[in-house]
Amino acid sequence: MSSKIYLDAPSVGQSEKKYINNAIDNGYVSTMGPFVPEFENRLAEYLGVKSAVSTQSGTAAIHMALYELGIGKGDEVIVPALTFVATINPIVYVGAKPVFVDVDISTWNICPDAIKNSITENTKAMLPVHLYGNPCAMDEIMEIANKFNLYIIEDATESLGSKYKGNYTGTFGDMGCFSFNGNKIITTGGGGLIVGNNIQRLEHLKFLINQAKDETREYYHPEIGFNYRMTNIEAALGLAQIEKLENILEKKKVFNDIYKKELEGINSIRFQEEYKGSECSFWFSCILVEENINLPGLQKELKERKIPTRRIFMPATEMPPFQHCSQDKVKNSHRIYNRGLCLPSSILNSAEDIYYVCKTIKKLVINESLNVSL
Repeated sequence: MSSKIYLDAPSVGQSEKKYINNAIDNGYVSTMGPFVPEFENRLAEYLGVKSAVSTQSGTAAIHMALYELGIGKGDEVIVPALTFVATINPIVYVGAKPVFVDVDISTWNICPDAIKNSITENTKAMLPVHLYGNPCAMDEIMEIANKFNLYIIEDATESLGSKYKGNYTGTFGDMGCFSFNGNKIITTGGGGLIVGNNIQRLEHLKFLINQAKDETREYYHPEIGFNYRMTNIEAALGLAQIEKLENILEKKKVFNDIYKKELEGINSIRFQEEYKGSECSFWFSCILVEENINLPGLQKELKERKIPTRRIFMPATEMPPFQHCSQDKVKNSHRIYNRGLCLPSSILNSAEDIYYVCKTIKKLVINESLNVSL
């Protein structure tokens, strides 16, 4: 077993240093240089899309996708209540209204029936989130979008490498958005990506994120632009990470298989379920525990044993900016938040580390009866 167990730390080493040193040695430290387009092209090829535009963050990617599709004041965007707030804030940035819907209690992803029941004459788009790498039911979501003429912006920030019925997440909707934050599947330190098959839209986005700078005239900006460009140093780091991507995905799958093999037999523990035909990237392996287990107590006991964990995302309807929204309609989201826990998922861990985590959880839950009386 390792001397330290990691929750979500990235795996960076000599290959990343080599790429970054190459960028520095050649003076490509800012936004101009060959590493950014190479990074974009490599991921577009991997995902099987026509174009990709890098950004400074996954949040910026979602913001730009909404902006490019003309979503603004008076428009409504359907979004799951159970997600990181970075999915939601960009909707507010463009002046639109986030409409929160519940998730499926088994998959933890946006519920298609809840989407249908929330569509109004003001609904312009939906923002499904492939939570913790688990693909949404994209067939049903696409069918709804086509029926009601809605845009789909996929939040694939946690699901690079995940597939639904043979296609990668982020490639189904009008645009897909990815994140390369320090704890994501691969990292550029920060950074994000917008992908799609509409070349005209993607080229316009590339123009907008560079302050809408007209290259044919000096300091001329015909539109309101944004400073959302990725740097070459970030892209260089990302290129090294792309070389590790398949290994990262494979190791995360191995970890999830261990968790399921060791813990699924405990009646009070359940796992996030996958839809038939989907392949999860397992950004995080997470569990849902029943009420007989004192979740804060379990988290505290694990921390004392040097096992880091973190809670599931808090539903947006519990946060001050969105507390005016009904919590009664998102009961599954609140249950998953109240009873869910993310387990160590960094590939810096070894299989032996994951077995140790499982052994400790079993000891605490079964042998020591870690219940509400703790």
